[in-house]
Amino acid sequence: MSVSDLAADLAIVGVGKIARDQHIPSIAATPAFALKATASRNSGVDGVPRFEHLEDLLDAHPEISCISLCTPPQVRYDDARRALLAGRHVMLEKPPGATLSEVHDLIALARAQGVALFATWHSRHAASVQAARKWLQDKDITRVEVIWKEDVRRWHPGQDWIWQAGGLGVFDPGINALSVLSEIYPRAVHLTQADLFFPENRDTPIAADLTFNDPCGAEMTAAFDWRQTGPQTWDIRIETAQGTATLSDGGANLSVDGEKVNGGPDHEYRALYARFAELVERREIDVDLRPMLHVSDAFTLGRRQAVAAFDW
Repeated sequence: MSVSDLAADLAIVGVGKIARDQHIPSIAATPAFALKATASRNSGVDGVPRFEHLEDLLDAHPEISCISLCTPPQVRYDDARRALLAGRHVMLEKPPGATLSEVHDLIALARAQGVALFATWHSRHAASVQAARKWLQDKDITRVEVIWKEDVRRWHPGQDWIWQAGGLGVFDPGINALSVLSEIYPRAVHLTQADLFFPENRDTPIAADLTFNDPCGAEMTAAFDWRQTGPQTWDIRIETAQGTATLSDGGANLSVDGEKVNGGPDHEYRALYARFAELVERREIDVDLRPMLHVSDAFTLGRRQAVAAFDW
């Protein structure tokens, strides 16, 4: 019997802000899955069995076939490997790991175990991303400007892991922009320059300015910043010989030459679980590392600049 015929039992590992804001409501709205347990050191879900450690959950519930990992990337690998070795299907929050090499190891293990592995990029499922992708296919692109600026205190209150090595800093939201860009852009690009701005008391950057190379000559830049207050900005502006498209609000809305042509509600995480259900049924792997490669290149090429200390 497939997951399309009967809800698959699923467990969440890491019951933090993103799990409560997005994963738990989306699972409840997805017929393909039923939340049956959680593993988290500090929190749980009312009415659902809670374990402190994933290994205890796996031992106690062999019938749970799917694991959704919502922990910080620095600690995700061990649990992902543990779940795969136990023959469970695994879904990874973004970014899929702290390093590229550990994600490659998970891919190999999932393939050997014959189970599904899904590295998610939720922003790719925003309402207007595919419309932007379609619009760009036959355009002569001349300039791309990505502006992704938000208030870290609003979106990551008190989450110190983002400031620790492996937590990505401003690339935690910035990788969302890179996931959208790599989804809609009609050809591969690569990073050529990066300026990274590190608070003097933190291990990860609070802002970044990036320059990319497009083999067809378009100018490409990205500006990420976690210090923006007031209105938040998640825009990709693309100038072409046939007009200018702006993908705004994190991919929710698309306008061309100032006129809105597409938009819709936020169902990003519901779409992730729908995709995970497909992968589970087929026992397939869906891991696209292009957004993470751009971040890795930024840390490789980046010129480090010190800025004022950051405190909550």
